[in-house]
Amino acid sequence: MSFAEKPDLRSATVQARCVRLPAKAADAASLAPVVETQALSCGENDLLIEVKAAAVNPSDVKAATGLMPYAVFPRTPGRDYAGVVIDGPQGWIGREVFGSSGDLGIRRDGTHATHLVVEAEASVEKPNSLSWEEAAGIGVPFVTAMEGLRRAGIPKAGETVLVMGVNGKVGQAATQIASWHGARVIGVVRRSEPYEGHANSPVDVVDASATDVAARVRELTNGKGADIVFNTVGDPYFEAAHKSLGLRGRQILIAAVDRIVQFNILEFYRGQHTYVGIDTLGLSSVATGAVLRELGPGFAGGHLKPFPIKPNAIYPLDQAKAAFIAVAGSSRDRVILRP
Repeated sequence: MSFAEKPDLRSATVQARCVRLPAKAADAASLAPVVETQALSCGENDLLIEVKAAAVNPSDVKAATGLMPYAVFPRTPGRDYAGVVIDGPQGWIGREVFGSSGDLGIRRDGTHATHLVVEAEASVEKPNSLSWEEAAGIGVPFVTAMEGLRRAGIPKAGETVLVMGVNGKVGQAATQIASWHGARVIGVVRRSEPYEGHANSPVDVVDASATDVAARVRELTNGKGADIVFNTVGDPYFEAAHKSLGLRGRQILIAAVDRIVQFNILEFYRGQHTYVGIDTLGLSSVATGAVLRELGPGFAGGHLKPFPIKPNAIYPLDQAKAAFIAVAGSSRDRVILRP
């Protein structure tokens, strides 16, 4: 008999199969994950979720290879998930949910397992139109994009959003959200290629390898510049982003290659610019759930679409190392573990 048929079970325990990282590794190829069995049960305000799919993010690889000193070991990695509630507060059992987190898989055991315990407030109802894999793939990229635009100010109709690295997953999510809210989107790519993702209006694409980005943005905006620059790459595009900003423009930063940049302070304050730093690892599971709930109407209305999941980018738990190596290799595919 399933848990859904026995809602009176409030302290159910399951033997979960979990990917375990015993220690940090020098690189993805040196990872030695094992699959272990652990007993899991949920507390009074928690959910016990049967995981149907979980994404592998670049941050999972970075944490596993020692680039995040606060990552604990041994641990089960994984920040994003989709699954069915099998135990929890009244009214939750049997619900299909998805979620993400800044602490799952980093500072506490995460989603790369057959089961997961998470706070009830952290989980979000999964839209019926989404597959398990699509729902699991929403997490970190869409939360990062939405949190950046929330902090910078949700763009409005008539505003221009410049997305540096527009074909990356965060870049695509930012493009979807900005165009959903009526903003015009200009995307920057590092070589000649079209925009690959979904958008609610046409996206102008600027090839950074062949064009002065800031000059082209000024040209496309009749000299005004961008209201928001979502810089998903960091310092390689910092100067171009700075020069692309219009009056009272805001630059969102989520990444860095070299940590130190120089910029013209005079132009910064005379342009009344704002720089917004986003680190979703600082968001708890509950805070992340609140961000995802804001995105819910977009997915329900078809304005936002999940990333397509390719069959060859789906791995079982016992092939977690191969999944991590695929992500470390800068694969553009959204990589998914299916327990």
